[in-house]
Amino acid sequence: MTAPVPRRVVVAPDTFKGSLTAVEAAEAVGAGVRDALPDAGVALCPVADGGEGTLDVLLAAGGTRVDRRVSGPLSDPVDAWYVLLDGTAYVESARACGIEHVTPSPEVALAAHTHGVGELMADALGRGARQVVLTVGGTASTDGGSGMLQALGARLTDRDRRPVGLGGGALADVVSVDLTETRALLGDARIRVATDVTNPLHGTNGAAAVFGPQKGASPAEVTLLRANLERWAEALDFTDRPSAGAGGGISGGAMAALGASAESGFDLVVELTGVAEAISGADLVITGEGSLDAQSLAGKAPAGIAALARRHGVRVAAIAGRIALTHGELADAGITTSVALADHAPSAGVAVRDAAALLRRLSADLVRCA
Repeated sequence: MTAPVPRRVVVAPDTFKGSLTAVEAAEAVGAGVRDALPDAGVALCPVADGGEGTLDVLLAAGGTRVDRRVSGPLSDPVDAWYVLLDGTAYVESARACGIEHVTPSPEVALAAHTHGVGELMADALGRGARQVVLTVGGTASTDGGSGMLQALGARLTDRDRRPVGLGGGALADVVSVDLTETRALLGDARIRVATDVTNPLHGTNGAAAVFGPQKGASPAEVTLLRANLERWAEALDFTDRPSAGAGGGISGGAMAALGASAESGFDLVVELTGVAEAISGADLVITGEGSLDAQSLAGKAPAGIAALARRHGVRVAAIAGRIALTHGELADAGITTSVALADHAPSAGVAVRDAAALLRRLSADLVRCA
């Protein structure tokens, strides 16, 4: 039996990395739906999973952008920004200490720090933010959030009570941490960490061992950083736990010193954007991202959207730059119809360059047969 023509369509894509933000992708897909179904009601609900593109989604939800020049991962100034929305500041760590700001090397792996992240948080608290949501993916650092805490007033000292420097390499000397000024600055503000990473702070599955090589660490630096993060945890009197290793340990530093909780980035975005309510009244949901693959099924936004739709008995279609899942895997995730831009472009480069036009055209085709 042919499915009825959808009258209410929710468009909820994640970012198409290297091509379109989630907001731009939603606009292109929405235009295609209206081309094919001019009488349908179309709700644009761009989403994110707490990683790249989250701030763009929050701006689209009505947030205010705050621009600041802060210390980059190697202390050179970088232009960064965060979003204020209803008394909450949303700080994307990578804006200040993202790996895109450095050329990974063993030296960088030891020196990179998160001081700029703390500068953004301090600015937000100074503007009266009652809550800070910290997204922690894509950092250049493995400093356990020590730089962030130093920017928030923490005093790190060695056995001779001398200040400890910045970077994961410097944590070899840390013996004590004074958080008096940090707690005074924080007051009653709540800190939440948005991440879907479950790695602990240290150990064989910790921040240094798993993510250090991506940041330029050779086996020697990984060994050193692992030991330093253990020392850092001891100085903070912190019992390691899942997700503490996210963002090179920023999450663990926030848990230990700021009382932060680690939560699903996708769930936080859903809470803010109202996409769940929109899906509950829809006939069809269209989701997608740049690459729909095995990682998409492990906590990424498209899988989360499909799960939400399944709870409400709503059909789900997916459109992506490329699809590396079988029809069976897609069906198991609740996705009944799918299309890949790469299958309708002469090359991957063209698919990236012309993503908006392709999304519009293919989305129109998709809803005609969804």
